[in-house]
Amino acid sequence: MIFFLRFLKFLTSLIVAALVAGAGVAATYVTKWSRELPDYRQLDSLSLGAETKVFARDNSQLGNLIPRIGDQAISRTIVRLDEISPFMIAALISNEDRRFFEHYGLDPLGIGRQFQRLAQGEEVQGGSTLTNQLVKNTLLLDEYNQARTPDRKIKEWMLSLQVERSFTKSEILQDYLNVIYWGDGGPVELYGIYSAAQAYFRTTPDKLTLAQSAYLTVLVPSAGRYFDYKAVRPLMKAVLNHMVEDKWVTQAQADAAWKEKLQPRGWQVAYDTKGNVTGARLVDRSAKELQAATATRAPHFMGQVEQELVKRFGRERVYGAGGLRVYTTLDPKVQSAVETASREARYGYYLGDGQGLPAGSTLAAVVLDPYTADVLGMVGQKLNGNQPPPDWNNAAQGQRQIGSTIKPLLYNTALSQGAEQSLREPDRPISLPCEGCKDGVYEPQNFEGQTSYRDMTIREALDRSLNLVTVRLAQRVGLNNFFTKLRALDIPPNDGTGYAAALGAVETTPVKMAAAYAPFVNGGLYRAPRYITRVTDARGEVLYDVSNETVKPTRVWSPQYAWTGLDLIRGVVNDLTERQGGLASRAKFGDWPVAGKTGTSNGPKDFWFVGTTPLYTGAVWVGKQQGGEMPITYYSGYVNAPIWRRMMQLAHQGKTVTQFQQPPGITYAPSPDPVHLPGVRLASVVPAYRSGQVAQAPQEVAQVPTYRETTFSPGGEDPRTKLVSIDRATGLLATEFTPPQNIVQRRVEIEQLPGYAPDPSPAPLRDETPDPDALKLVRTQASTPAPPTRSVTPAPKPAAP
Repeated sequence: MIFFLRFLKFLTSLIVAALVAGAGVAATYVTKWSRELPDYRQLDSLSLGAETKVFARDNSQLGNLIPRIGDQAISRTIVRLDEISPFMIAALISNEDRRFFEHYGLDPLGIGRQFQRLAQGEEVQGGSTLTNQLVKNTLLLDEYNQARTPDRKIKEWMLSLQVERSFTKSEILQDYLNVIYWGDGGPVELYGIYSAAQAYFRTTPDKLTLAQSAYLTVLVPSAGRYFDYKAVRPLMKAVLNHMVEDKWVTQAQADAAWKEKLQPRGWQVAYDTKGNVTGARLVDRSAKELQAATATRAPHFMGQVEQELVKRFGRERVYGAGGLRVYTTLDPKVQSAVETASREARYGYYLGDGQGLPAGSTLAAVVLDPYTADVLGMVGQKLNGNQPPPDWNNAAQGQRQIGSTIKPLLYNTALSQGAEQSLREPDRPISLPCEGCKDGVYEPQNFEGQTSYRDMTIREALDRSLNLVTVRLAQRVGLNNFFTKLRALDIPPNDGTGYAAALGAVETTPVKMAAAYAPFVNGGLYRAPRYITRVTDARGEVLYDVSNETVKPTRVWSPQYAWTGLDLIRGVVNDLTERQGGLASRAKFGDWPVAGKTGTSNGPKDFWFVGTTPLYTGAVWVGKQQGGEMPITYYSGYVNAPIWRRMMQLAHQGKTVTQFQQPPGITYAPSPDPVHLPGVRLASVVPAYRSGQVAQAPQEVAQVPTYRETTFSPGGEDPRTKLVSIDRATGLLATEFTPPQNIVQRRVEIEQLPGYAPDPSPAPLRDETPDPDALKLVRTQASTPAPPTRSVTPAPKPAAP
């Protein structure tokens, strides 16, 4: 007996010790898990991967960007509880958590049933409350990725208690209905009640019927049930019965819902009068798919915005957290103009307007602000009626050979090296050594093989887009110099490209070509195309603002040589009529000044027009989506120029006509060839504004008013002073690098002039340091007496072009 009592005491002590030890271990783990718990208060600001809202420059909404979980795009639109059908809320509670309003995150009865199943050797099923599921799908989603582990379950319970203590039941329900997974939506995964209502019934959550609500509720545990509608029906019956038992609906409502002839997207279902299914066939598995982005406006532009956001902020910030507010450069009026021009472009022939689009072709068009490089409008495909365009964006993604649109960049590089527009080159066949070319030589030809066999000014050669003259000019410029210019404009030549690059054997996109022409208008500054001006999070915190941008534009031309380039492409549009061989005269509209250049790649495969007005710079490309040759009877001047003209006509409606702003330091002379270029005046840069010299224009060529300091009398000249050009940004003497809008005339005391001196060794533009051989050729040309018909007579006084 004594032995038994001692044994009982020992056993009791052992059990107590085990319990104490177990409690200690449990306490240790609870402490550890508590430290690892995410902050439950994140639910307050949790975006749930909410869609990012994108706005145009007038603050009207363009659309939303779809968030992602990992690399998978998801469709989720956050809705409030009062925007959801009461039937949907009731069906979910009755099926998923009937004691939702009675527990505090943990359902003891549910947990007890799971332990009972475990004791009986059965599989654990259900038991999670709506609060548990919310926590699992938000706060613990990344940590465990739906894994069923003991520590995850403990953390889930602990967080559920915290959430229930701090959030109302309505808030928990709202978050749950926005976070739950509802199946595969094709390009996207379906998350939240809004996406489910859209995908399965093309309705909104507030309009869901009782039958539709019961159907969607049945999909919650297993979205794959969509593919077996007959198996779903008994489960729907159970949901309706639970709702009657829980007094959410009456028996009459449940019966009516059962008899509703429900037709989920993609299914054709037949019923008898009692609501029983007599036939069910899945006719279209993709019918419930949703688009990867919801945008009713400018989808190609939206795609570029999405790429820029990912590049700047990373995928996690854009797709994982979401909820950004993005303000863009898009101008709705300009976008409408581009879209209208795309839709109106017809295949075949225009009535009374020459050629239309070749059969099987598509197009791309873009308009940007040449002074900021803001992309104002973009279309990446030929638009047909109201059909959504394909995803591929030819305006920003399509790398196409640019043909003769590259020539103004070469010709103006020659001018910046000292050549003049009156420089003559022979239009005769040429043969150049070429590794990799047939027979080891490169022998370019003019379009359609036509050759005039005469010397002509490079101005006329560009007007007529002659390849033979262009290649000879490329020899003068030097390929390295020309390629340096192209790289500065972000259109680098392909590796191994020789003189063919001067004729357009370079690939880039329409938006980059528009940006490359913008410096002709803005005084010589290149800026990369821009789509976004401001980004905030959902609470309004500024994440990016273009006004704080530190990236400086790249100077590719001085203001004076930017103007000579503009003068060249003005000539392409205006020098010759269509009858005389003008290639771009169809781009003109109204009283607006227009400059631009056509382009056609070999084949022909790609048609181009890139042009500008004082307000907008734009590009239009036409070609086949998968590549391939176009009919040889079509011409870019007839195909692209009218499309460009139409979009610019609409974009300029209501605007006051303005002129290009000419900088100081420009003079004009009549064309030395009045037979072929009648009435044309050629712009050139006066010596004081050429490379490496201070931009103090002689008074007789100044095109700006004379300003006087207040200390001087407005009448007469003061011998103690001198009128000079000042850079208003620095307060020093202007140089060739000073933008024309910053140059002002000021009268300064002569003894104070040293204090106004700029950098004594201003860094010249790289492109204006010519190749030695090229410079020698130019100087030889300049010093050789020319026949009278080739001479240039300087104008006695400056005149407007």
